[in-house]
Amino acid sequence: MQNKKTKYIFVVGGVISGVGKGITSSSVGVILKNRGLSVTAIKIDPYINVDAGTMNPTEHGEVFVLKDGDECDQDMGNYERFLDIDLTRINYMTTGRVYQKVIERERNLEYKGKCVEVVPHIPLEVIHRIKEAGKKANADVVIIEIGGTVGEYQNMLFLEAARMLKIEKPKDVIFVMVSYLPTPSKVGEMKTKPTQNAVRTLNGSGIQPDFLIARGATNLDQKRKEKISMFCNITPDRIISAPDVDSIYDIPLNFEKEKLSDKLCEVMGAICKKPDPKSWNKWKNFVKHVHNGSRVVNIAMIGKYFETGDFILSDSYLSVIEAIKYSSYMQNTKAKISWLNASDFEKDPKKLKELKKYDGIVVPGGFGSRGIEGIVSSIKFARENKIPYFGLCYGMQLLVIEYARNVLGIKDAITREINPESKNLVIDVMESQKELLKNKIYGGSMRLGEYKAILRDKTIAQNAYGKKEILERHRHRYEVNPAYVKDLEANGLVFSGYSPDGHLMEIAELPKSKHPFFLGTQFHPEFLARPLTPHPLFTAFIKACLSSNK
Repeated sequence: MQNKKTKYIFVVGGVISGVGKGITSSSVGVILKNRGLSVTAIKIDPYINVDAGTMNPTEHGEVFVLKDGDECDQDMGNYERFLDIDLTRINYMTTGRVYQKVIERERNLEYKGKCVEVVPHIPLEVIHRIKEAGKKANADVVIIEIGGTVGEYQNMLFLEAARMLKIEKPKDVIFVMVSYLPTPSKVGEMKTKPTQNAVRTLNGSGIQPDFLIARGATNLDQKRKEKISMFCNITPDRIISAPDVDSIYDIPLNFEKEKLSDKLCEVMGAICKKPDPKSWNKWKNFVKHVHNGSRVVNIAMIGKYFETGDFILSDSYLSVIEAIKYSSYMQNTKAKISWLNASDFEKDPKKLKELKKYDGIVVPGGFGSRGIEGIVSSIKFARENKIPYFGLCYGMQLLVIEYARNVLGIKDAITREINPESKNLVIDVMESQKELLKNKIYGGSMRLGEYKAILRDKTIAQNAYGKKEILERHRHRYEVNPAYVKDLEANGLVFSGYSPDGHLMEIAELPKSKHPFFLGTQFHPEFLARPLTPHPLFTAFIKACLSSNK
């Protein structure tokens, strides 16, 4: 039964995109959890896509997968990591998803013959989903991040939903605006006018922010707080300075320096406990490790979704990066990650020798043929030169292809994804997927979400997890072809994790007697890595990297 006193905090952005709404939402959740409140989080994305699964990662960033298989925005990963909770599809919505549901309801006569209109029916569906998420989590507080920037046409209906919910529950809804205050280099002064205009635009939607998170290169001084207060109708004590920090994990600590949880609890009228020192000290100790690693481990990330114009988009592999960091921090170590484009190894194979300067190599997930031969060459180099290697999803499939080619001598070993006409499809599509591909049904149709795997005794994987059965999240369409498993194992490759029926291979590795760490997972372990509970396979990988750089 839903708590009748559930509070709703809407987080909106002003001035620029990428201002930090997701991290702000996550950090607010952390400080409220520390005050004894049950918190859940929702991301609203204003695009027409039904989910994030069909979008190019170099444009939108990583696709995060929830335990129930929902493909969603990377901010959902931030929520899960910061709050240490598992979310489900009710916590994520897009314009496309909302319209799809309203049209479905209309087709099923659920509106009882009414004329179904954009307003109020679209905002009402949004409100329904927000309430359902709170009810499912039995949450004291639901934090709702509205994607995009105030003033954009795309998020108007979501702002309208927020306004309508405020009318319905005036004492239970508060608004937090995260806005950017630029400091032009030739001016040398932090400017408040863009934020004033952003607040005024939000007012035009019938919404007055209760709090303003002032993002900027430096701390917001009292004079500018007073200026924003005067023109934006927000008291100075509710204008929170949020300067750039070295680590996103500093942000909850910075918020508490300005007593944000006290102020939120006061405005919400929520019954908040005193801060839990035990819980808070765990976060503080984690942040200390973030800044104070005594060693450095050099990791090469070999991928294909880095370049976007003249820039590197590391967000394509955000969860992998954070998982590496968490396990490194646990070892009092800082990870230095270098982004290597797989295509470079195809153009110039001599560059493979540069991999010797790294302590470990990671190949994350991906799709398609671009750069694949470069990745296979790098895997061969890692195997032959005893460099710790960790392959994720496609990184495991390519590990198997490399082993089949160069150890079993199957020179044309390949995946159906690249060459369906090959005689040696070491990686093949699941039977359940063939009809979907034939009919070009791609969105939301892969093996998605949480699946069980059984671990083989006395393997690297089983030693890392310390248990026999695991649950991990998947996002893929292709699998190791069962017809080749026997020959691969006869030639030294160990499938240390497999599905309960023994048909699907989930983890491949070489024994430690042959290689310090040569392992790939069909699933995405990065989705379960959390700041205070690093993933065991990433930790085993980092330990192997540290041993190799002695």
